[in-house]
Amino acid sequence: MLDFQAVRDGTVTFAELVDGLTQDDLRDLTREMIDTILNLIVDCLDADVVFEPDDPVADDPFAATPEEVHMPWTLGHVVVHTTASAEESAVIAAELARGVEYHGRSRYEVPWQEARTVEGCRHRLEESRRMRLASLEMWPDEPHLDNVCEVWPDSPGVNAVGRFALGLMHEESHLGQIADIVRQARLSRAATS
Repeated sequence: MLDFQAVRDGTVTFAELVDGLTQDDLRDLTREMIDTILNLIVDCLDADVVFEPDDPVADDPFAATPEEVHMPWTLGHVVVHTTASAEESAVIAAELARGVEYHGRSRYEVPWQEARTVEGCRHRLEESRRMRLASLEMWPDEPHLDNVCEVWPDSPGVNAVGRFALGLMHEESHLGQIADIVRQARLSRAATS
């Protein structure tokens, strides 16, 4: 897995981290990320997917309702959120690689309330793997790596490789959250047994 923490710590720039990555690298990193999440939830039960963890720092400024802003995310919520973000990055990356100018977000997120079973989470992860890997097949043989977009205001532009990798970076940033939710759910189950 790429050392995204080095970017967060400022010891390497994002551009330096992704410099030289190929489509094959992005495929491998995608497989590794999905496999990592699947391994984190391997022993989960349906009750773990909807378990509401203790998260005193929960803050979602993009929440659909005011009630959801400080609501802790369930495992199902994190899975649908991270896969949607990575898919958005993959779609935008494919367009950049094809020479299409960035024209805005391309995002759909399964409603988190529908993520209620561990099998549903596994399906969502495998579906996301398939979709992201397929997006890399849309890249031309000579991708337009000089075509860049600004991800947020005043940020350095990223090309197709960088945009795809940003989806992985975002997903990686939620791995600790997933592990903590699973840990809390198991402790809760053990306490009620």
